[in-house]
Amino acid sequence: MLASAAEFQAGASRAGSRGYFLVGKQVADFGAWGWARMDFAVEVAGKTDVGCVRTNNEDNFGYDTDCGIFVVCDGMGGAAAGEVASQLAVSTVLSYFRQIAAADAYPAFERRFEDCSEHANALGNAILSANRAIYQAGLADIRWSGMGTTIAAVLVRGKSVSIAHVGDSRIYLVRDAALEQLTSDHSLIMERVRRGLMTIEEAAVSAMQNVITRALGAEPDVQPDVSDLEIVPGDTLLLSSDGLVRHVNDDQILEIIQSAPSLQTACDTLIEAAKTGGGSDNITCVLLRFCAQSR
Repeated sequence: MLASAAEFQAGASRAGSRGYFLVGKQVADFGAWGWARMDFAVEVAGKTDVGCVRTNNEDNFGYDTDCGIFVVCDGMGGAAAGEVASQLAVSTVLSYFRQIAAADAYPAFERRFEDCSEHANALGNAILSANRAIYQAGLADIRWSGMGTTIAAVLVRGKSVSIAHVGDSRIYLVRDAALEQLTSDHSLIMERVRRGLMTIEEAAVSAMQNVITRALGAEPDVQPDVSDLEIVPGDTLLLSSDGLVRHVNDDQILEIIQSAPSLQTACDTLIEAAKTGGGSDNITCVLLRFCAQSR
């Protein structure tokens, strides 16, 4: 659901036919802009796949380890519009933080998110910029009218991370051999679950799983959920589109991440598990692992 977006620069390259990411295993300490350096390194890997049913991939992902920003998006809108929407969202968010890095300062924020750090506020405002870009592109070109995308994003700063999302793309934390979902889906079925009108088991088989209640580009304004998280060495974060979690349950996700010899192998295995389970949608995952920094 969107118009064409410029391809990412600054050390990024295309992953197959979808998503932009830095090639190979990346380890960075994110010491940019004069803020406190991490006490740990970060390893990252990502992958996207069209799945077993769709003919085109409307998911996109991207990250920039220099800026500490990581993004997964799941577009919607028919034809190529969903792909355009998700691509534009990723490129807008990455560009937002690249411009901050170049200026060595945060800009004046369009909106303030309460009870959040300055870093989380920056992440929320980057998502507002992406929403505006997608919405305006849809107005400017009839081919992209009505397009939109979900987003899940992580910003790494110092010893903490900020997370934000819109829609049903998710962020999970693996810590102490347990998997915790950090985001709450903006979807019709999860709203019904939260209100006690549907059980989790009923939601898992509902025909309404693809109905979301918030998306980038659908309206002139959007409300992302934004928060901060303290990180400890050994933590792993998973960003994923709903094409993964529709077919791979929490226990499977945890077992795959913990048993894989590398993050890239874990991404490969997660996607293969979703395809084995049906692969009814595009599938995307990005994994971040926080490791003790050798001194």
